Amino acid sequence: MPGTVQSIERAAAVLRLLAAAPDGLGVADLGNALGLAKTTVHGIVRTLHQVGFVEQDHSGAHYHLSDAFGRLGESYLDPNELRSRAINWADSLASRSGEVVRVGRLVEGKVEVVHHVFRPDDSDQDLDVGTTLPPHATALGKAVLAYDTSARPRSLEAYTTRTITDPVQLSEELATVRSRGWATEFEEHTVELASIAAPIRGLGGLVVGAVGLAGRIERICDSRLRHRGDLVSMVRATADAIARDLREDP
Repeated sequence: MPGTVQSIERAAAVLRLLAAAPDGLGVADLGNALGLAKTTVHGIVRTLHQVGFVEQDHSGAHYHLSDAFGRLGESYLDPNELRSRAINWADSLASRSGEVVRVGRLVEGKVEVVHHVFRPDDSDQDLDVGTTLPPHATALGKAVLAYDTSARPRSLEAYTTRTITDPVQLSEELATVRSRGWATEFEEHTVELASIAAPIRGLGGLVVGAVGLAGRIERICDSRLRHRGDLVSMVRATADAIARDLREDP
């Protein structure tokens, strides 16, 4: 039987101590209570602070549990943070691909668009920021739904004749997304449109959203109606770049 992970045990101990200290504790206090060196404790609380579980007081001398720790069932990443880290990369993707680009995250079973870049031409387009998309019928949605099965819609509404409405088929589709690392959609949400998306991973590898592009089938797919490999590579590289930025210190 495998043993326990010491670093997780220590982090859990720090969280328990902070939960019992409403006024917060300093690194020395935590170290004394756990019999650990200050450098070790500092590394633990710094990581817990980075993932949003603890906060520092105004003096910076004491740590206490953050409000986010009490809301573990919610997304830990502020949508403004996701958008700010994604803007430059999403804009670049739209410029290189010539297509609409969206960044989204799961909220109450829907995909909320937190950033939208217009297709770089002179056509009339509506801003989608703040709107929601069905996760089972869009590449953007599948890219996040594949890693959060608890958010799977109870009812799979049909938007076109190609929309996946069978739970077994959707499970198979999401397994494919996980195995290859990217998602596609072909006339499942809107007739004559196709899309490609890839998950964005935050701290610890947790999927916090997705970035994708969408456009007319003849531009997104090749002559055999397969999603173009060059666009898939662009989308995946963009997701990786956003993820790197999210993992960096503010």
